[in-house]
Amino acid sequence: MIQNLLLTAFRNLKKNKFFSVLNIIGLAVGMTVFLLIMQYVRFEHSYENFIPDRENIYRISLFSYRNTGLISASAENYPAVGPAVKNEIPEITSYARLYNMGYKNNVIITNENAKPGPIAFKQRRFLYTDSAFLPMMGYEMVKGNASKALAEPLTAVISEKYALMYFGKEDPVGKTLHLHDDDSNDELARITGVFKDLPLNTHLKFDILFSYKTLFGRGSWAPGRYDQSWTRADMYTFVQLRPGVDPKIVEAKLPAIINKYKPQLKENHEAESLALQPLKDIHLYSDLAEEPGANGNANIVFFINLIGIFVLVIAWINYINLSTARALTRAKEVGVRKVMGAFNHQLIAQFLIEAALVNLLSLIIAYGLTVLSLPYFNSLSGLSLDKSYLYQSWFIALLFLLWISGTLLSGFYPAWVLSSFKPVTVLKGKLKNSARGILLRKGLVVAQFMASVALIAGTFIIYSQLHYMLKQNPGMNINQVLVTERPGIAPNDEKERDGFNAEIDLFRDELKKSPGIESVSASGTIPGFQRENKTTIKNYGINSNDSIIVRVNSMDYDFLDVFKMNLVAGRNFSKEFPKDPDTSIIITESAARLLGFKKPEDAIAKTLALPEFRGWKPIVTGVVNDYHQVSFKKPLEPSIFLCAPYDGEYYSMRINTNNLQQTIHHIRQSWVKAFPGNPFEYFFLDDYFNQQYSNEQKFEGLFTSFAILAIIISSLGLFGLSAYTATQRIKEIGIRKVLGASVINITSMLSKDFLKLVIIAVVITSPVTWIVMNKWLHDYAYRINISWLVFVVAGLISLLIALLTVSFQAIKAAIANPVRSLRTE
Repeated sequence: MIQNLLLTAFRNLKKNKFFSVLNIIGLAVGMTVFLLIMQYVRFEHSYENFIPDRENIYRISLFSYRNTGLISASAENYPAVGPAVKNEIPEITSYARLYNMGYKNNVIITNENAKPGPIAFKQRRFLYTDSAFLPMMGYEMVKGNASKALAEPLTAVISEKYALMYFGKEDPVGKTLHLHDDDSNDELARITGVFKDLPLNTHLKFDILFSYKTLFGRGSWAPGRYDQSWTRADMYTFVQLRPGVDPKIVEAKLPAIINKYKPQLKENHEAESLALQPLKDIHLYSDLAEEPGANGNANIVFFINLIGIFVLVIAWINYINLSTARALTRAKEVGVRKVMGAFNHQLIAQFLIEAALVNLLSLIIAYGLTVLSLPYFNSLSGLSLDKSYLYQSWFIALLFLLWISGTLLSGFYPAWVLSSFKPVTVLKGKLKNSARGILLRKGLVVAQFMASVALIAGTFIIYSQLHYMLKQNPGMNINQVLVTERPGIAPNDEKERDGFNAEIDLFRDELKKSPGIESVSASGTIPGFQRENKTTIKNYGINSNDSIIVRVNSMDYDFLDVFKMNLVAGRNFSKEFPKDPDTSIIITESAARLLGFKKPEDAIAKTLALPEFRGWKPIVTGVVNDYHQVSFKKPLEPSIFLCAPYDGEYYSMRINTNNLQQTIHHIRQSWVKAFPGNPFEYFFLDDYFNQQYSNEQKFEGLFTSFAILAIIISSLGLFGLSAYTATQRIKEIGIRKVLGASVINITSMLSKDFLKLVIIAVVITSPVTWIVMNKWLHDYAYRINISWLVFVVAGLISLLIALLTVSFQAIKAAIANPVRSLRTE
């Protein structure tokens, strides 16, 4: 019986080639989009899934308040938090702190015993961590014991990838790596283990871990700085709870920890709170300051997932519409089958088999398209998926589920409609399309174009928001600025080891010899640098509750020239004032306003107090324009600049691009001469700054691509439906032409019903889309206002697409010979 049903299904597909091809192509494209998006969604939700006990692991975040207002929300907290919560909260079984030195950008790790010569790499992906970290996370060790590998000072574990890079085919265990940084830390660490390279789906990305106890030998100026300090909040702290413990019970005990160890907060009109973040939620749901890297965005993943469902449903709607619209052409087949004794369930089985066959053929094509389009999808999404992801058990199960769901959802209603025909009515030729069936098809067309209009409008809004942020003036000129990072390996001259002063001067002097370099400056941070460096300032002699929070930067004498910043009042730092590094400060306009100065000039020569800088009391020498240290996703922050001619972490050069390669070559040669042994790396500041919008750029690319495909699928369905409608009305068209109707009249007659449906879709969709997209925009401090023109344009585009699609068939029918039409009929 199954064989007979399949044979009949094949014959029917072959008999109606045009509609069969439309159905299969539409379904295949819809399924391809859905499968690709499911790969993306699955990957984004899979972060930390490889960690065995992830359900019981949490990160402790820190929130700081002043005068009841939130001033910072950080992923980092104090070194003493870990030991304190372990000792005082019995539900916590272990803790692990991580100190992120990689952000300094000037750390070099070398293997000086490598043959034929030393191997040096600038490192960012490394951390100092407690010995409990490896057992807590359950990372797979290739060599060494996870619980003991980081128990001693000056020990390290390394990834397989970097073991190969540093030691080649030699066994790295027992060998040493040499760490250099510009804080005069110069340490030899013994390799005690090798861990398997971390998968991509983790928010903690590192290749080398140094033992946390290595830090204890540093910072003699602050006893307990890295162990029992409640002063500097610069540690990630992870805790492991006992299985079955409710995290809310643990969180309820955290305020007592702060009250016990930081009683001075209340006196200073300040408050702090600790919170638990589930490890598995960090990637998609955390956007705190001091994140170890750029996280994902749950809203973006939700919207992309929604697009995948939209596109798939649109493809299924096409099938339902075409199948039910063609019901009349198959009515006699149903009538004959019923007269011959066929039951309803047998007819339903027949039509479901046809739906299953169409969905199966579409799924096979979709799988092939998914394989072929995976590289392009990777470039759009920023992922690195390979074909092995398409063979995983969950994906195979998804294919099967998609086939079954598609067969039932797209096939059941047409099967029920076709099997319900009464044989007497059918064979007498009195069967007509029911009002209910026509209404359903119209409703489905409206639903299709509602999705299309929403996607077109959403694409415009996302594009406008992204380019609005990209075109904003950050308050600095970041174009044609090339940046290198401070060298990490200290010079041989011990007298210059702490500051690199002579080497920095040499570097500057060498750079000036090139006509392609206009100016150069050293600074503590650059626009786009994500990590927080904030402090409190106030007018000297005023109560601490009147203090404000500012970002801190340091610069030399040429910073304002390199970045084309405007000095609004006062003067710049200058070599003519040797005491500037010790006594002077420059503030931004917003900082001046918040400090109570009505005009920037009023701030000049005023004394400020920086309690957290050991009570430093600098004098304001200048006020500069406001600038954005980070992206326009976040509000503008007041800032201050300290004078530090030789302590910059970044060297920024304003260059002209006439002979770019020659200029870069000169910079490289100057670097090698001034800082021998340090790898030379550079980047352009505008590219670096715009990396902050990487999530939005990926979102725009994915959204736009899949919106176009959704519109194409909708158009295919409308094309098929209009073709069928024209065929059904061929006699009417012939009579109208004989009576003198023009091509325009007939085209208008056949098109207007479909265009009405598109207009209804625009009217229904516009307010809903506005609400959804406006909510999405509220994540951004600087955002566009959604204009009603967006929906007018989206509606016009949808109307145009529908008109072109329907008109093709309408014109074809209108120009046909009426004599032939009437004779055929």
